[in-house]
Amino acid sequence: MPYRINHIHLKAPDPRKTAEWYVRAFNFKILSDETRSFGDRFVRCQSDDGGIAVNISGARTGERLGPGDASAHHGLEHFGFDSQDIEADIRRLEGLGARLLEGPTQVPNGPRIAFLQGPDETRLELVQPVKKLAGGCC
Repeated sequence: MPYRINHIHLKAPDPRKTAEWYVRAFNFKILSDETRSFGDRFVRCQSDDGGIAVNISGARTGERLGPGDASAHHGLEHFGFDSQDIEADIRRLEGLGARLLEGPTQVPNGPRIAFLQGPDETRLELVQPVKKLAGGCC
């Protein structure tokens, strides 16, 4: 059986508020919002293209969560979003409360990238692909 990513799970002090930020920022769809038997509020979201499930929940009963970390670090470090206009997306996301951390940077022979701090200290990357020249070659 081939493996595919089932979902991304974010923890947030206010899961609904965080989910609504991703709705505004990246056109996520909120599929459900419930309090589970674990005692946590659990908001199921889906990316605009339907390709990725993103779950956002609070702490479970008795669970103590450490702080978020939008800086570069070991472990799951960030998740990235495609961008057609990286500068416009940076301005738009800053208007929603995100903070630019790095970039935009041109990757040699690759895309332009930028890192931002999203809600709850998440690290987000914008990736603007290399523009192909008309006519294809040379």
